[in-house]
Amino acid sequence: MKQIRLITAVFLMSLTGIAFASADAAAGKDKSAACGGCHMPDGNSMVPTFPKLAGQGSKYIAKQLADFKANTKRQDPVMLGMAAALSEQDAADIAAYFSSQKLNSAAPFDESKLTLGQEIFKGGVLAKGVPACQGCHGPVGAGNAPAGYPQIGGQYTDYTIKQLKAFRDGTRSNDDRELMRQAAAKLSDAEIVAVANYIASLK
Repeated sequence: MKQIRLITAVFLMSLTGIAFASADAAAGKDKSAACGGCHMPDGNSMVPTFPKLAGQGSKYIAKQLADFKANTKRQDPVMLGMAAALSEQDAADIAAYFSSQKLNSAAPFDESKLTLGQEIFKGGVLAKGVPACQGCHGPVGAGNAPAGYPQIGGQYTDYTIKQLKAFRDGTRSNDDRELMRQAAAKLSDAEIVAVANYIASLK
């Protein structure tokens, strides 16, 4: 019985791998038409409250769509409406499309916040036990696509601040192994604003 279960598990994992490998960016372009209203057709959002998706890791995008659809650990009424009708294949195709696009520029930022923001991003906040952001997101915020850690460099300050505060207060809880909640819980408002501005400056 255990051997049958093991074979079944391996088979299911292989199917998952095939489904992911067959993600179709061209199909995703067509399926993402509705996304363009907020995120722009190429994923380079023009509105600071809507995140840039261009160049974002496909694994991360697909997970967020699934989480929005589940409406438990990450809730947003607009995104719930957008994700509700998407199949796993749809989500994979849309993710592949936006991942294939190029992030066009850094976002606006406040230069007066960069010194503190860089300190937090590069070295964390040792006195509070906050790890360096670059540990997961890389030295220029490019993320780690295979691991599902998002690209954050060049992201809008308003959006990053909102997400860090959501992790801090627990209203967003879909982070891997609670890493973001643990880090954000120890950051002050001023530190969140500073690191968000430094992240916006990266590209």
